[in-house]
Amino acid sequence: MACYQAKDKGRNKVFVYTHNDGSYNRYVSEMEWVMRVRSALDSDRFCLYAQTIAPLQNPNERGMHFEVLLRLKDEQGQIIGPGAFIPAAERYGMMPMLDRWVISHALQSLARRPAGSRPVDTCAINLSGASLDDEELLHFVKKQIVLHGIAPHLLCFEITETSAIANLSNATRLIQALRALGCRFALDDFGVGMSSLTYLKQLPVDYVKIDGGFVRDMLQEPSNHAMVEMINRIGHILGKKTVAEFVESREIAQALQAMGVDYGQGYAIARPTPLVPEYFLPNSGGELPQWCEELITQ
Repeated sequence: MACYQAKDKGRNKVFVYTHNDGSYNRYVSEMEWVMRVRSALDSDRFCLYAQTIAPLQNPNERGMHFEVLLRLKDEQGQIIGPGAFIPAAERYGMMPMLDRWVISHALQSLARRPAGSRPVDTCAINLSGASLDDEELLHFVKKQIVLHGIAPHLLCFEITETSAIANLSNATRLIQALRALGCRFALDDFGVGMSSLTYLKQLPVDYVKIDGGFVRDMLQEPSNHAMVEMINRIGHILGKKTVAEFVESREIAQALQAMGVDYGQGYAIARPTPLVPEYFLPNSGGELPQWCEELITQ
């Protein structure tokens, strides 16, 4: 643990261990999570949830649009959110393995939709920054698409703005290769980086997801409202669709619709629900609330 601390402080450093050091305790906690993640993979205790995304501008867009989210079941069957284990998985190089698990199981869920399911327009799947450097990922995705018989245009891979910028050349190559298959791409958490707009021109993505930190308080903070408006306008100028995250009230959804934002995602629209076969059926957890349906068709 002291070795990792020395590396984090810039390498070629000396770090002395003390039993009450807070950083050491953080590393111990992360190592525990690494072991729990490995155990969950070995015993198949990961599961997928889905969060519905609502169209705000096109009332004729009736196909399901949702984002796939990863959850972990602990030894007692309790569901644990990604905020608990993803940091450790990122630090210790486990994200490419988790990304592959999510991709294969998400496509498996799509392939096993029951009879009478609603049509799917977009299944969004997150990719970590580490997976952008995985030279075998493209081959893996192709293999899973063929194995499960999924139309590539149903898939939209999401990468965060910061990971895309940190791996710009690899990200661009992967995006171009997957888009050539028919897949789509979204740039997640957009607006956090200071050089966002410069890189947006270089990345051939289909969607820009406006960072929820701006959206959540946009009705109380004029500066956040202006940021959302600016990102939406620039995204449209560059030919991208826009998605606002953290839509936590009906009033925010109405403001976004008036602004021209294409899609909304957040607890006011839908909370994450287990991605089980019933999710795809009519009158299931994947349905939009009545007020949202009325807003879209106005």
